Amino acid sequence: MNQLKSTTVVSASTKLKVLLTSWGVVLAFILSNSATPLYVRWQENMNFSSGMLTDVFAAYILGLLFTLLFVGQLSDRYGRKAVLIPGAIAAIISCLLFIYSRNVYELILARLLTGVYVGTISAAGMAAVVDMGGAHYKKQASLIASIAMVFGAAIGPTLAGSISSYCSSPITKVYEIQLILFISLVIVLIKLPLPRIQNKNMNKAMRQKVKYFRLPGLSPEYRKFVGVGIAIFGPGLTSTCFILSLGPSLLAKLLNIESPLVSGLVAGVMFISAIVVQLVLKKLPTRRILLLGALCSTLSMFCLTISIYQLSMVPLVLAALLAGPGQGLGQLGGLTTIAMNIPADHRAESNALMNMWSYIPAGVLPVAAGYLTDMTNLATGASTLTILLLIIAIYGGVYVNKVFPAPHKKLSTKTS
Repeated sequence: MNQLKSTTVVSASTKLKVLLTSWGVVLAFILSNSATPLYVRWQENMNFSSGMLTDVFAAYILGLLFTLLFVGQLSDRYGRKAVLIPGAIAAIISCLLFIYSRNVYELILARLLTGVYVGTISAAGMAAVVDMGGAHYKKQASLIASIAMVFGAAIGPTLAGSISSYCSSPITKVYEIQLILFISLVIVLIKLPLPRIQNKNMNKAMRQKVKYFRLPGLSPEYRKFVGVGIAIFGPGLTSTCFILSLGPSLLAKLLNIESPLVSGLVAGVMFISAIVVQLVLKKLPTRRILLLGALCSTLSMFCLTISIYQLSMVPLVLAALLAGPGQGLGQLGGLTTIAMNIPADHRAESNALMNMWSYIPAGVLPVAAGYLTDMTNLATGASTLTILLLIIAIYGGVYVNKVFPAPHKKLSTKTS
């Protein structure tokens, strides 16, 4: 009886630690996506073009990618807390810049620091959530980490859009709230007993070798496990980034809808759908989760193309409802594959690689679409990107099927 009670207490304590660690993930994507309904307001106040708007978004991607180059190996080497606390401080500085920014260059710097924190969370934060789950809670912790991301991504634009509709100074209010939340996060991170991962199989020569900085990489036997995550999470993430960065412009210029509340709700619904789909499909085999992610991203871009050419709101909402699950299922499948097949001392670096190679197209393609829009028109720029993403998403599904082929049922040899 006492043994059973002790086990229950330990299990509850583990779940609480996982949830507290995932709080940093939630805040990362609130900060990342709360800018969505405010882009149009910044564009009006600071008078910059659609190309410059995508530059603001690209600064976020640049900060994220630069951070992913080294944060995974630093986290695996020196511990999660050693990188998560400085990352949270970068987020606090970002909030202060958003509150006091008066020109586009200060805005770019704020988004750059946002990318630094999101990069830290994407590698070390996600790994920390799985670490806190222990050996028997890996799959559930991966689900919590993935849902925490899209939960934050849903809250961010919805909160900002709501405040922007009813407040005369929405930018200040939105980031003052987040500033308080990030200060609370620093306190949580200091108190949490985040483990320092050590590879017990490394000899002295190997330990001396990893003291030096290197580009992130994995041994060949682990690469395919990261590759399937990139193949599905990459197009899914690019789809949602496209809707987040140019979605408000699509609503305003093509559909004559300028309300920041509407653009915030569209983004919020996109990520809420990702949460629902992950909860409903969490018991499916990982291979099937990845393939469904590819299907959702493909259908999302098909619906977005229809919305652009028919100037219709309904296909745009459908595109958002499908893009969220495309990203969510891609991330869930990728994180689960890494957690179940790659050891803890390579987990953060593996997360960094998956996110880095997923965020590269997520940064480059929407920026290219923004400048193509400036040279031609919004319909041409947006539709070119949607068709390209549709093709990439289909290829991602083919790649997953190649790496994890469907199990074959044995044919019966009985004769009548």
